[in-house]
Amino acid sequence: MENIEIARRLEELADLLEIQGANPFRIRAYRNAIRTISGLTRPLAEVAAEEALTDLPGIGKDIGGYIGELLDTGRLSILDEVTAEVPRELATLTRLDGVGPKKARKLWKELDVTTPDELESAAREGRVAALPGFGKKSVEKILRAIEDFRKHQGRFLRAEAVQYLRPLLAHLEGVEAIHRLEVAGSYRRGRETVGDIDLLALVDDDGARAGVMEAFTTFPGVDRVEMSGDTRGSVVLTSGLPVDLRILGSDSYGAALHYFTGSKEHNVEIRKRGQKRGLRVSEYGVFEEEGKGGDGDGDRSGGNGTDGRSEGDGARGRDGDSDPRAGHRIAGATEEEVFGALDLPWIPPVLRENRGEIQAAEEGRLPSLVEAGQLRGDLHMHTTWSDGRDSVREMAQACRDRGYAYMAITDHSQAVTVARGLTPERLREQWGEIDEAREQVEGIHILRGCEVDILKDGSLDLPDEVLEELDIVLVAVHSHFELDQATMTKRILTALRHPLVDILVHPTGRLINRREPYPLDMEAVLQAALEHDVAVELNTNPRRLDLHDRHLFRARELGVPVVISTDAHRTAQLAYVDEGIHQAQRGWLEADHVLNTRDWDGMQAWLKRREG
Repeated sequence: MENIEIARRLEELADLLEIQGANPFRIRAYRNAIRTISGLTRPLAEVAAEEALTDLPGIGKDIGGYIGELLDTGRLSILDEVTAEVPRELATLTRLDGVGPKKARKLWKELDVTTPDELESAAREGRVAALPGFGKKSVEKILRAIEDFRKHQGRFLRAEAVQYLRPLLAHLEGVEAIHRLEVAGSYRRGRETVGDIDLLALVDDDGARAGVMEAFTTFPGVDRVEMSGDTRGSVVLTSGLPVDLRILGSDSYGAALHYFTGSKEHNVEIRKRGQKRGLRVSEYGVFEEEGKGGDGDGDRSGGNGTDGRSEGDGARGRDGDSDPRAGHRIAGATEEEVFGALDLPWIPPVLRENRGEIQAAEEGRLPSLVEAGQLRGDLHMHTTWSDGRDSVREMAQACRDRGYAYMAITDHSQAVTVARGLTPERLREQWGEIDEAREQVEGIHILRGCEVDILKDGSLDLPDEVLEELDIVLVAVHSHFELDQATMTKRILTALRHPLVDILVHPTGRLINRREPYPLDMEAVLQAALEHDVAVELNTNPRRLDLHDRHLFRARELGVPVVISTDAHRTAQLAYVDEGIHQAQRGWLEADHVLNTRDWDGMQAWLKRREG
């Protein structure tokens, strides 16, 4: 099992134990262990082979034994014991925004509610609002959360899919007959969530295909085999992630990689371009048409695919009645060949959404996409002063070790009480620790900042005399998500007009697969950011990836500077930038569009932009 699966199993156990009413110290021990596991940079199986699991912080004898059981068997016997008393479905309720373990227990005990469907019925009948601790606003929030839950069922965060997929890829890469193995679909395009995974294996020896398929379907992490054929297999991993494998020869591998990467809309435009040149473009290659004119087969994208899975995970399907391999093949071994046959340079997968990339390629205007290695600093992170897990010095050392020239300590302000937000007095106390870290950690500039709450009326959570002493001021919304679009937009515009504000962070407040963005006129916000010389953040936490790629694209068009920051709450989370960079690239961002690609002198100049 991967670390993420072990952490999720323990989290489920902790939630169920809390619902059961177990000892709070025992529950806290599980949650501490989960944080340790989530912060590891190597697999627990590797750790267990080299040292005692109890050597890890937060891992005691009992929890170490449970982890060992999961590694050995994939099962957790104590979870079976707990679910004999507490319905396992209740763990799903705790994932709904506005419903934690304590409320889930009350819903179960008082209303016999265990599932989202039952909760919705009880809420609409007025039974939830009548419970102590609930009310009209709570019910509205819960109903929105249920709607969001249903909308995103079956979608996996790309960052999680990476972890589920990694052992399977390592397993298949060890198969000698596979010369090349690529992940296609929306995963390759860098989309924030995926519904399934398309794997393409290059196998030139036809006689070896059966062995390759057997290696795929017998992988230990497979929960069930949906299909197993000569060239295509389909399985579901124990994590629930569906994976398809297609076995291809070298003459068509590049064409298939392009086709199954998608998107549907990009593929449609590529086929139209081919038809104008008398060419047929399919997953089998690029073919010269037989006879004159086109083939008359219309849209060949396959839509949502022959297997009925969710959109965006590659362009599957067939082209009507025509033979997709008819004619003389002129390209197909590589993607470069396919694009070249259409008089185009290779287009990066992250751009293949039919947002102008084909015209840009034709005119030589494809962007030189920003890379993680071009970032010179991280401007949003938290420490033990609020809800972070590591000290100022530890965060500074980790940033320096990543090669950054500068970083900003930006703990929460006082309104975010759940995160132990800082009062002006505590903020000034923190500055003393920042000064100490500046002396102790050489080679990096440490900015003293704060993530200042935007209050309901748009005012800021700290007085101006405190804000003036900060090196950098971040502002964000953390409450009153229920406001209508006009009111929420006005609230944020008011904050952006404040002359001390530098960056608007996680601007839409979304939590992917958990909470939809709050209603907001993003065009008005971006225009205001431009007018008031405020940057907007791409928050690279995989559950946020906020801003959305389409908003990043618009910021680029307007000339609003973007900051790519992690919102890290521990040193390990500084690595979130590696996943978030896909989002930046999908927004067509180049290094010049990203504020924190500037060197220290450039960043200082920007921070002083309003002086004089």
